[in-house]
Amino acid sequence: MEAQRAALTGQHPVIDRRSILQVGCLGGLGLSLGSFFRLQAARADAKAFSHFEGSARSVIHIWLPGGWAQQETFDPKPLAPVEYRGDMKAIDTALPGVQFNELLSKTAAIADRLTVVRSMTHGEAAHERGTHNMFTGYRPSPALTFPSLGSVVSHELGPRAALPPYVCIPRVPAPDAGAGYLGSGYGPFSIGSDPADDTFKVRDLALPSGVDGPRFATRQRLRDVVGRHFQRLEESAENLAAMDAFYQRAYDLVSSADARAAFDIAAEPAAMRDRYGRNQAGQRMLLARRLVEAGVRFVTLSYGGWDMHQKIRDNMTRTLPPFDQAFAALITDLEQRGLLASTLVMVSSEFGRTPKINNDAGRDHWPKVFSVVLAGGGIRAGQVYGSSDAIAAEPADRALSIEDLATTVYHCLGIVAEKELMAPGNRPIEIVDGGSVRKDLLA
Repeated sequence: MEAQRAALTGQHPVIDRRSILQVGCLGGLGLSLGSFFRLQAARADAKAFSHFEGSARSVIHIWLPGGWAQQETFDPKPLAPVEYRGDMKAIDTALPGVQFNELLSKTAAIADRLTVVRSMTHGEAAHERGTHNMFTGYRPSPALTFPSLGSVVSHELGPRAALPPYVCIPRVPAPDAGAGYLGSGYGPFSIGSDPADDTFKVRDLALPSGVDGPRFATRQRLRDVVGRHFQRLEESAENLAAMDAFYQRAYDLVSSADARAAFDIAAEPAAMRDRYGRNQAGQRMLLARRLVEAGVRFVTLSYGGWDMHQKIRDNMTRTLPPFDQAFAALITDLEQRGLLASTLVMVSSEFGRTPKINNDAGRDHWPKVFSVVLAGGGIRAGQVYGSSDAIAAEPADRALSIEDLATTVYHCLGIVAEKELMAPGNRPIEIVDGGSVRKDLLA
């Protein structure tokens, strides 16, 4: 038992293995890359569900923190009274009879590649609770911390080649984007800086100061020698052999030119970087494309601040055009590279905004109905799914719950959402409780 505990924690009564491989810290947790990968081995499943080959190989989740207004984005109400519709205009899109906000002109031109959900709904009007809903597919519970979609994907499908299965750009946007009860080994790899910055550098991909290539190789050989020593001491070498595989993945990530190249946004042609936009929205979405193209399974990127209680028109004028340019470029770029069919792109926020403009020319929190945008990865293109009522206050048709959205996303990835994972206390928990696949969302 003591040997197993040592293997799972990465510690030994005599030597701390993390001191042998200390390539950098992940997410401020003090975990080496070896520990990060090794912790991913600690999985336990209850129901014996076999996953299948889904329509999506990867997901790009574009997270817009703060709660974006459906009326000023993808569900304008041009026929409503001005105190409800606001003073921004609506424009036609590539879908007949469908309009978006006037600042979404580039996205309007590619609307036939999208599914716009206008009937997303839940009951949580607080930022933290709404965020938890959208990242996990679960309402918050005081008894259990649920894993995010990205962490479940990491747990269920694992990595491709030397790349982390789940990456956050530029940082983990909220605690709810983490691994929850699955443990930190399934948490996201946070790149730690903004690709829009001139000084952009990915944490943990460079060797520490004072460690060159030969010294790195020497450390690897030293760890191999010590590892063999421990294998001789332990009654069972199975856990230590498994640990070696996870350390090797850490070395692969640091030493792999292909892995480092996936994060090297400077390698993109200048024209492509301009096409996305030389700003946070553009460069984060461009890096997301590079990562899924290289093999990362799940990328979450965050952009902007959408909690617009005041002067919503002015705030939208600053925040929405960069999103519009970058999002249209991302969808078009994925399509041109033959990646859109296998990459599910999801745009979401924790809730929407109130039907009526407030006294500060803004809108307040409103979880009863809001918009989510989906594209690619097996999602049917060129449709508006569901609708809100005349003032965007309630779903009028085909209300979409968080459970159904999460179950449908998992289905596209080939993950059976009814499968049970083991939470602390040997408690089996379904990946999603009560959701169903919305087949009318699928191609």
